[in-house]
Amino acid sequence: MSLAQRLRTALDSAHETILLAGDHFEYDPAIAGNPAAVLIAVTDRDEPGIILTQRTETLRRHPGQVAFPGGRVDPEDDGPIGAALREAEEEVALPRGLVEVIGTADLYRTVTGYEVTPVIGVVPPDLALVPAEAEVAAVFEVPLAFLLDSANHVEATALYQGRERHYYEIVWGDRRIWGATAAMIVNLSRRLRWTA
Repeated sequence: MSLAQRLRTALDSAHETILLAGDHFEYDPAIAGNPAAVLIAVTDRDEPGIILTQRTETLRRHPGQVAFPGGRVDPEDDGPIGAALREAEEEVALPRGLVEVIGTADLYRTVTGYEVTPVIGVVPPDLALVPAEAEVAAVFEVPLAFLLDSANHVEATALYQGRERHYYEIVWGDRRIWGATAAMIVNLSRRLRWTA
């Protein structure tokens, strides 16, 4: 069975797991958030990886953080899938024609008011990706098995704006993946029940 088929089967299967709905802050789910999307690009190789970016330190929001390529869904986008493909093309020069879209994963609500749709796609390995200088400091790949291994999902707590915040972090070498990006990885792990 191909990587794409395995991912598609896992996403379509019923599950009885607890997924993270959003950042651990009180918010009114009746109030619609701003639609956004990210591309979880899985490299099609014997040991698949996931493409991530390190944001530049000069960005106003989330400087220096590790993230999936993605952003706001614009009116001209063809929904979340179109937005995720456009953003990946803009941020890391990933040609949308090379992405085999598998489907969407579970919506995640951020503390900043975005409702993020993760779009799962399979891409060829070893693409010559080029970071957009203004937004992306680096683009790198982390083994899928490492990211989906729950032993690497560390629960942490911090005080933010006078409240205790609970979040996940995943450390890969000198890269710290945390917040919404880590939460979406945790959700994907729980959804896929991946076996390495």
